[in-house]
Amino acid sequence: MSRLVYSTDQGRLCPDCNQAQCQCSNVSSAVGDGHVRIRLETKGRKGKGVTTVSGIPMDSSALKKLLKELKQKTSTGGAVKDQTLELQGDQREKLMLLLANRGWLSVKLAGG
Repeated sequence: MSRLVYSTDQGRLCPDCNQAQCQCSNVSSAVGDGHVRIRLETKGRKGKGVTTVSGIPMDSSALKKLLKELKQKTSTGGAVKDQTLELQGDQREKLMLLLANRGWLSVKLAGG
């Protein structure tokens, strides 16, 4: 039995059905690698800092609920863009504690 997980022809393959476009009945729309990365970005934002959180293995509706909770606890605004949470300002330390308390062990600061 082959456990091929990546093909140069098709890209990432489903571990259950070995297809690029998953055909399984266990379809999960959660994305992310499980390594939650928190970074501060200012590029392309006219000098304004935005804290981004990526790699959370949740589907889009769960991400929206998580974002709402994080916005309330940090008292800031934010949005979900391309499976990445964006919160206004430098919220890295607060988010690291909040996400670690939710049970994600691999929460790390990325970037400079």
